[in-house]
Amino acid sequence: MLLRNTTPTTPTTTRLATATFAWLAFAILSASAHAQSRQPAEKGRPVKVYILAGQSNMVGIGQVTGGGSRWGAEFLNPVVSVYPGAYDVQADYDRMKPIETRELEQFGGVNPTPYPHGGTPVVRGAIQIQTTGVYEFRPGYGESTYNVMEVDGQEVYRKHPGKDAVHTQIKLTADKKVPFKITYLTQQANGLGWIVRTDIPGTLATVVHADGKFPYLVDAQGNWVERKDVWYRGVITAGANQWLSIGCGASSNSVGPELGFGHVIGEFHDEPVLIIKASQGNRSLGWDFLPPGSQSFEYDGFTYAGYKESPARWEMGATPEPINWYAGKQYDDCFGAVHQVLNDFDKEFPHWTGRDFEIAGFVWWQGHKDGGEPHASRYEQNLVRLIRALRQEFDVPQAPFAIATIGFDGWDMAGPHKTVAEAQLAVSGERGKYPEFQGNVKTVEIRDFWRKAEDSPRNQGYHYNQNAETYMLVGEALGKAMVQMQSKQSD
Repeated sequence: MLLRNTTPTTPTTTRLATATFAWLAFAILSASAHAQSRQPAEKGRPVKVYILAGQSNMVGIGQVTGGGSRWGAEFLNPVVSVYPGAYDVQADYDRMKPIETRELEQFGGVNPTPYPHGGTPVVRGAIQIQTTGVYEFRPGYGESTYNVMEVDGQEVYRKHPGKDAVHTQIKLTADKKVPFKITYLTQQANGLGWIVRTDIPGTLATVVHADGKFPYLVDAQGNWVERKDVWYRGVITAGANQWLSIGCGASSNSVGPELGFGHVIGEFHDEPVLIIKASQGNRSLGWDFLPPGSQSFEYDGFTYAGYKESPARWEMGATPEPINWYAGKQYDDCFGAVHQVLNDFDKEFPHWTGRDFEIAGFVWWQGHKDGGEPHASRYEQNLVRLIRALRQEFDVPQAPFAIATIGFDGWDMAGPHKTVAEAQLAVSGERGKYPEFQGNVKTVEIRDFWRKAEDSPRNQGYHYNQNAETYMLVGEALGKAMVQMQSKQSD
């Protein structure tokens, strides 16, 4: 393991901390909600650092919800009435006479019709949505979020000053008009608001709340939890910097395999965990991530670039004209950024100031961009070189290395992508092809985790249809593989 010395840029090697496989048959899947209460171990034990890398699916495209959108066209004939005095919880505003009433020509969007002032505003009207589903309403922005909203006679939202918002989801039927009412608790009121459908198949919200899967991701109230023993730091893309939770993917509404992986690894280690994810979409191992030591080669009348060479290929015998990219530049950018973070560890992670860290393992999930020749047929040798290069790069010659196959179209996969998946499996230590990888390189097969477009948020196969269950299952499988290797090495 790479163990930080008193000078962060001068790493030395140390053995893996002793550990057993006593995580009791993957305990986090037993619906334990205790993860959010886990605290980092006592000061002095090295932070376990895992480096995750790959292309866009490692960045993370699994959708948390269907995504919130500004409301507007769903609301019919909204009218605001202003009642005398400050908001009074005892007042019956449906019986009171307003001091002013105004039809709202624009409700929602970015420029809603302003409300009159001088009392307590209440907006009434109807809602007619286009798609049957379960919805969550988020009325207001800033101080205008202090309000109570009812839809079809049911309270769906309440937020008082100084209190957290309380959301109650409601099922609505397409094209059916239902009444709504919003009572504002302060005069900072306007027609801004957002509406979210929460039961879209394959989103994390649906998978967890409706399907009952991955219960460790939420607390007893159904809120997303943070693991207080696993910190996430993204570089290049997916640049969140936070305790592990949702929002560590390509956006605040997305997740990648880091979420499932982090929960498995967090349960395994007594020490705190740091996940550094260095990834970039649309990148190939045969060009962008080409590892140091890779030589140029000839194929079908062209010379293909070796590490640091440019362009990607040129006609055999010709003199190449370099472009503003070179073979291996993404490797240099991604892992150079990891070095920068680790070299400035105390400043990057003040909650661990003065604490040692050690590189505990690598995780790789990539392959879509190599789904053509000659990269597909050379993927195995490039992957072997990547494993060796990263271990040398970070001075951790035996660090566990977990790999996930690509899984596009599941077991119907064919052609060059299948070649890539088979190459990924070939380097796994138990295959015996590379004796140096026995017990410290493991590939997990993820084609069982493929979910069809009709069961997913998007029809986007190269991003696994943005199905959050796929990303969670891949992450868990990578975590289990890492735990198995760690446990064997510590026996």
